[in-house]
Amino acid sequence: MDFDLDAYLARIGYAGDRAPTAATLRALQRTHIYAIPFENLDPTHGVVPSLAIDDLTAKLVDDTTRGGYCYEHNSLFAAALRALGFEVTLLAARVRVGAKPGDVRPRTHMLMLVEAPHDPQRYLADVGFGSGGALLDPMPLAPGEVVDHPRRHRLTVADTDGPLETWTLQAFQKGQWQDQYEFTVEPFQAPDFEVINWHIATNPRSPFSSRRYVARTLPDRQLMLDGRTLTVTHADGAVSSRELSDDEQVRKVLAEEFGIVEPETKQD
Repeated sequence: MDFDLDAYLARIGYAGDRAPTAATLRALQRTHIYAIPFENLDPTHGVVPSLAIDDLTAKLVDDTTRGGYCYEHNSLFAAALRALGFEVTLLAARVRVGAKPGDVRPRTHMLMLVEAPHDPQRYLADVGFGSGGALLDPMPLAPGEVVDHPRRHRLTVADTDGPLETWTLQAFQKGQWQDQYEFTVEPFQAPDFEVINWHIATNPRSPFSSRRYVARTLPDRQLMLDGRTLTVTHADGAVSSRELSDDEQVRKVLAEEFGIVEPETKQD
């Protein structure tokens, strides 16, 4: 199936310039993040999400009541960027959020290195990191700080024992810089993520297979549902949380606050 760029742009509500430039990339990333929520409801219902482009289009573009997790979001975004004329390299990162010092986690997060014609700068792009420290804007692959209001990020780079430098994305949270994920610029291919996707969706030790994790980012706030805990973070930094009483209330909040209709039954 050929990628339906017009349908994708209509889904995210983008009517701007289609020239493959840094400005277009920035506008597309923001618009995508605001339009399509992050959610892992398929794995929690016994379903491994398909990363085939026709299935991604059916779920995230044609169906306006669903979202997806990183492999779905970033596979879809990569297809759109390539259709617009960007060069996209898929990368894999080790998530550092919640990790203890010295922990070595597997590379399970998909992100992208994006290049625009006639632009010597390479950009880190990511529309699928369901965290309060997620990027809102692409950022140059260079050490330094970027303000993607209301968030602040920076990239650090360090030599390692291997042949490639290790980059770390950090977010400024609670008064300090906190690691989000680390990566190298080694290219990964779609079949690599088929394997990683299967592991994350089916491994009983994976948090994405065992509990709901849903996020919706809006210009003035971010909503996050972790299990039955609903947290709202406002642009001014104010945070409020509450526990939802049961699955019925969870489904109501998903529909009314996140715009998501949860599948009803698990597959055998």
